[in-house]
Amino acid sequence: MKALKQILVYLIWTITALLLGIGYMRIVLGPNKASTEGLWYLLHIFFDLGLFYVGLVIGVVIAFLFILLDVFYLKKKLKNSIKSNVIRFGFLLVITVFVAVIHYVLEKVVDII
Repeated sequence: MKALKQILVYLIWTITALLLGIGYMRIVLGPNKASTEGLWYLLHIFFDLGLFYVGLVIGVVIAFLFILLDVFYLKKKLKNSIKSNVIRFGFLLVITVFVAVIHYVLEKVVDII
C-alpha cells in the first residue's frame, strides 16, 4: 500500500512537471494567433503540436531531475506535511528555471538546439 501511495504522489509531481514544461514552451513561443482559413490553419495546428511535443520533453527532463532530487535528498530531509509540499514545489520551480536557462543557453548562445 505504501508503494502504491508513493507511485501516486510521484505521478502527481510528474504531471505538475509536464504542465510546467508546456507552460515554459508557451512563454518561449508566445501565443498562437489562430486562423481558420486554408493552409494557415494547418500551420497553426503544427505550431500547437510542436508546443505540446517540445513542452512534454522539457517536462520529462524536469520530472526526472525532480524525482532524483526527491528520492536521494528531499525525502530524507522532509517529512510529509503541507510545508514539505511547498518546499518540494519550490524545488520543482527551481529545477524548471535551471532547465529553462540550460535550454536558452543551448538554443541561443551555443546554437545546438
